[in-house]
Amino acid sequence: MRSETAPAIRLEDYQPPAYRIDKVYLDILLDPAATRVTATLTVAGQDDTSVGTPLVLDGDELKLTALKLNGAALSEDAFEASPERLEIMKPPATPFDLTIETEINPEANTKLMGLYRSSGTFCTQCEAEGFRRITYFLDRPDVLAVYTTRLEAPRTSCPILLANGNLIEAGDVSERDRHFAIWHDPHPKPAYLFALVAGDLAKVPDEFVTVSGKQVELNIFVEHGKEDLCGWAMDSLKRSMRWDEEVYGLEYDLNVFNIVAVSDFNMGAMENKGLNIFNDKYVLADPETATDQDYANIEAVIAHEYFHNWTGNRITCRDWFQLCLKEGLTVFRDQEFSSDMRSRPVKRIADVRLLKSHQFPEDAGPLAHPVRPRVYHEINNFYTATVYEKGAEVVRMLKTVLGDEKFHAGLDLYFKRHDGEATTIEAFLKCFEDAAATDLSQFALWYEQAGTPVVSVKTRHDPEEQTFTVSLSQEIPPVPSQKTSKPAVIPLRFGLIGPNGDDIAVASHAGAEISGDVLLLDKARQEVTFNNIPTPPVLSLLRGFSAPVRLDQQLGSEDLLFLASKDNDPFNRWQAVQSLAMQDLVRLTARIRQEETCVPTEDVIEVFGAVLSDPSLDAALRAQALTLPSEADIAQEIGKNVDPDAILKARRMLREAIARSHAPALLPFVTDFASKGDYSPDAENSGKRALSNRALHYLAMSGREDAAQIVWDWFATADNMTDRLAALTLLVHDDMKQKEAALAHYRNRHETSTLAMDKWFMTQATAPGDKTLQKVQDLMNDPLYDASNPNRVRSLLQSFATGNPTQFARTDGQGFELIAEAVLQLDKRNPQVASRLLTSFRSWRALDPQRSALAETALMKISSCEELSRDSRDIVDRTLQ
Repeated sequence: MRSETAPAIRLEDYQPPAYRIDKVYLDILLDPAATRVTATLTVAGQDDTSVGTPLVLDGDELKLTALKLNGAALSEDAFEASPERLEIMKPPATPFDLTIETEINPEANTKLMGLYRSSGTFCTQCEAEGFRRITYFLDRPDVLAVYTTRLEAPRTSCPILLANGNLIEAGDVSERDRHFAIWHDPHPKPAYLFALVAGDLAKVPDEFVTVSGKQVELNIFVEHGKEDLCGWAMDSLKRSMRWDEEVYGLEYDLNVFNIVAVSDFNMGAMENKGLNIFNDKYVLADPETATDQDYANIEAVIAHEYFHNWTGNRITCRDWFQLCLKEGLTVFRDQEFSSDMRSRPVKRIADVRLLKSHQFPEDAGPLAHPVRPRVYHEINNFYTATVYEKGAEVVRMLKTVLGDEKFHAGLDLYFKRHDGEATTIEAFLKCFEDAAATDLSQFALWYEQAGTPVVSVKTRHDPEEQTFTVSLSQEIPPVPSQKTSKPAVIPLRFGLIGPNGDDIAVASHAGAEISGDVLLLDKARQEVTFNNIPTPPVLSLLRGFSAPVRLDQQLGSEDLLFLASKDNDPFNRWQAVQSLAMQDLVRLTARIRQEETCVPTEDVIEVFGAVLSDPSLDAALRAQALTLPSEADIAQEIGKNVDPDAILKARRMLREAIARSHAPALLPFVTDFASKGDYSPDAENSGKRALSNRALHYLAMSGREDAAQIVWDWFATADNMTDRLAALTLLVHDDMKQKEAALAHYRNRHETSTLAMDKWFMTQATAPGDKTLQKVQDLMNDPLYDASNPNRVRSLLQSFATGNPTQFARTDGQGFELIAEAVLQLDKRNPQVASRLLTSFRSWRALDPQRSALAETALMKISSCEELSRDSRDIVDRTLQ
């Protein structure tokens, strides 16, 4: 029988639970194949109406071995139990204690949800609904309880026993070689924040003294031999803790903060109260195995999970529809932290690149949903770029609309008013309304409407009246799940730039509301007229990317060239360079498809040369500006009837033209500007490496006879992973003669480092060329490929599907077929990994008819599977709708 999509869960149907669980005592006897969990729950009715109401607890593949109510065994006719559900038909008057004993098999838990084993270590992942795989429970975020956890295991195999909160007791048990540890978390929390870790791990200790003088023990637990790879993560943690105190006045609230790094993890990391569990790629780093981007990611993810202590743990979600309440807000906070630690303009550009490459396609395809969805079938599938990245942009807009002072006053009120609660977006916004004495009902549409608004702009200058008028309109393109949309509040940061490159001071204006340098577009159509403007200015709009919108400004190349050289807003200066390149890439793609002769525009080539040689820009910003729009970016811009092969050819053509035109200027950035010597991942040195590697990227296509040798030498002499991987990627992707030698050299050097080898797999999976498909198939049979490890699957298959458009969307359909078959195989083992791989089909309707038909065939193959998981069934059904 064909599997069906899970029943729809709707926000409008939310009802608080009839019962609450105030206290949880867990006694867990750990065993690889037969762990015994005894959970004693103190249950109480929400009010008098709960009396006599059945108590229904969630389960997932559970085996019930015993059940007691107030210490007495329940008769068989008093309850009904299945692996997915436990119902107590007629509970007594509350409160009462319910003791549930279950047996689970962590070793066989390939879903990596609930309690499982990773490289011999017991660990958990309970968000969103994993706790029900450990014991029967009201597994929903609005059930907050105080947890005490007793862990018991053999001392030799599990010398480390960790759980949430503070350690209150530990010692030996009567049996030989067994010991226990009892942890208590005084802060009520939902079940999704429960965690335990047990195994033979090395400890990297440190300490932090809070602003009030409390000493906090800090520990990072890793596999033995990896202790030296934790220094950057520990430093990032301490800086995060200090930053949260200084910027938001938020102090840590336990005596210990533990981080555990594991190699098998579905997510990036998890913010469990006092015991964060991390995918080890976001903890382990040294110059030999980690790139500058890895260091930046570790810094950001460590901060993100720590910041959740308040925005997610102390204040959590009432229901999963409010997921953006914790995730969007916390992403905003980690972005601000990274901006303060590094270059704010460069960080902003990187964040917008991520938004446009991941969230904009989501908004434009069948998987589009609001920042706060109103319906879902499988909550695991809503940990999306829309919830995280667009959710962060909405918080950023809120700050832009209110101003810094009122925004911080609103957040202070939020922490004061809702500490210890499970709350909602409405309650969050109400704090800002009260603190700023304003109405945010229209702003709230950002949480309710799917799709990316398109802001259209027209300008006119009247020399006689000396006025400059800006006409604006906004529209959200049709979204399958959304029939109509209303005008949103869109803050547009702007500047009027005079002929000398300076911003013109705006003395007076009429029309749309302006506050400082922010124009508020809150109607379908609006105009604003600026007075006393004798000469036509160039409008620099959406500075700092002040709203997650597409801007249709129709600027000509002359204005874009002016902005690229004169705009004092770093983001818009970068955006002008990107817009020039994009216009030319779209034109070249169209000509190539029509088999017409074409060459890149000289103005575009020259602006890249100007950026390369501009000493007023810091190195990291120049590296960003010199990076061409990606193949996926170009496909988005084209929008429909997309031909990935033509896009690849156009991009290579422009890259080669830039390289040949500026070849003499490129070499010094490779030879003289390179960062050699003592490695540092700081912003300055990372920026220098980024610029030298970007110059190397162009130099490889410059036509120099020694270009390949220069790239090989760069690879062979690299003293850090950033430079080594950049050169390896060029050797492989540009099909240079030394590529096989480089791949062999890299493997021989890094074979024992799983994180470094993930990069080796990814580099080959993303190489353009017809041989890549067979290479990916061969790599799936490589002894180092492990389909049970999510990181390895992502490095090979996800990289191929999302980072290699020409080969994923091959005209023979084999790329689609490869990923479809992989989804079906992975789904049997780990549905979350499978469903995320399946999202790579999200833009299939935008492809040309031949490719689109082949993608549909592959999707139908997946859909026809009779035993598809709920996770994958949900994604494939929505993708095909």
